[in-house]
Amino acid sequence: MNHINPWIIIGIVLVIIAIGMVVLYFWGQKMQKKQMAQKEQMAEAAQPVTMLIIDKKFMKMKDAKLPKIVMEQTPKRYQNSKIPVVKAKVGPQILTLIADDAIFDELPTKGEVKAMVSGIYILSVKNVRGKVEPADPKKKSSWGAKLRKKQNEYQKLLVEEEKNKEAEKVAKARAKAQKETEKKITK
Repeated sequence: MNHINPWIIIGIVLVIIAIGMVVLYFWGQKMQKKQMAQKEQMAEAAQPVTMLIIDKKFMKMKDAKLPKIVMEQTPKRYQNSKIPVVKAKVGPQILTLIADDAIFDELPTKGEVKAMVSGIYILSVKNVRGKVEPADPKKKSSWGAKLRKKQNEYQKLLVEEEKNKEAEKVAKARAKAQKETEKKITK
């Protein structure tokens, strides 16, 4: 009877895990670029809106009473996921809006805000009117709030890195163009 060497099995498993990690890395990079492009498109279409925040909470998408077309366009697997929902009075209407995870904790309940809104999605908060309750240092924040805070920090770092890369590209292009013009002048 032939026995298979356990080191061969461990090697095969490690190779499969390494390939899986590489695939996940590149897939994650692709999805991150796609998300950044979508955020840029939403930022271009955003409009400033003054609204009175009535209520905010995380709830399942199907229970949030969002417009019917939003529910039809959302894949079924995401309709049970919880999203940050804000009920706000915009002008004479009371609307149900979706907030960005990063700004959800900044939105005051029963407070007036000036926010950038794209469709039914609140992108950012520009101005808060009225009393803003300071965060209680003794109160422990939830695990989800901590995760959202970390995600927001990492997202800001990513955007900053992208800007730095663009600035470096522009600087290199300028330096290259300047060298080309100096070569032309010396000839």
